[in-house]
Amino acid sequence: MSPGLRWRRCPRPAGAAPAVPPPGTLVYAIGDIHGRADLLARIHAGIADDAGRRAAARRVLVYLGDYLSRGSDAPAVIERLLAWRPPGWEIVALRGNHEDLVRRFLDGELNAGRIWLDYGGVDALAHYGIVPAEPRARDPGAIEDLRARFAAALPAAHRAFLCGLAVCHREGGYFFAHAGVAPGVPLEAQDESDLAWIRKPFLESTLDHGAVVVHGHCICAEPEVRRNRIGIDTGAYQSGILTCLVLDGEERGFLQTA
Repeated sequence: MSPGLRWRRCPRPAGAAPAVPPPGTLVYAIGDIHGRADLLARIHAGIADDAGRRAAARRVLVYLGDYLSRGSDAPAVIERLLAWRPPGWEIVALRGNHEDLVRRFLDGELNAGRIWLDYGGVDALAHYGIVPAEPRARDPGAIEDLRARFAAALPAAHRAFLCGLAVCHREGGYFFAHAGVAPGVPLEAQDESDLAWIRKPFLESTLDHGAVVVHGHCICAEPEVRRNRIGIDTGAYQSGILTCLVLDGEERGFLQTA
């Protein structure tokens, strides 16, 4: 095991369906990063080490979203996401609710910018060298000024990444979404807003969603393993614990920063 990481078994709740990824496919899914490039670097090292000891015809890495806001270095997270491309790997980056707000803000939706500023956006702007004249200013002129300055400071590659994120991904018996799914709605008919934002109706549901849903979005001290979902947002920006789910046939486990 790489330094600073630990391995934990991911249990299967009693009566849970034996969900598995496609044959010969090794899947890693990383929870909410929120500006912690330091923790992401350690998880990447652990994934490389772990994958090197497994036989798989296909290797897939899924990021569950929320790369920006809070944390200590959002631009470094984006740079690492763009650069970490091991040969032969398939990389899937999903849109979190923070990226949804940023995308809408850049497109001119000022209210999305107001919401984002209240939930870590001020920190993310500072990482890009932008400090609001008055952090609590919410009038249209001030928000538009911040939008224009952010758009000018944001590297083109970062903007393309943030605006080109997938909303969901499926691998065999597992379905990946940032926040979860609307219970009772077929997976192929899910609304993009629910995939990035849903909370209580999904978290409290005991329905079979048609696949085990792997998600972040809602912080928990330990990964939440239910019959129909696995939640892996362990609040990395404040706890220092970034969680990665590993799926290899019927084996399930967690790589975590210690």
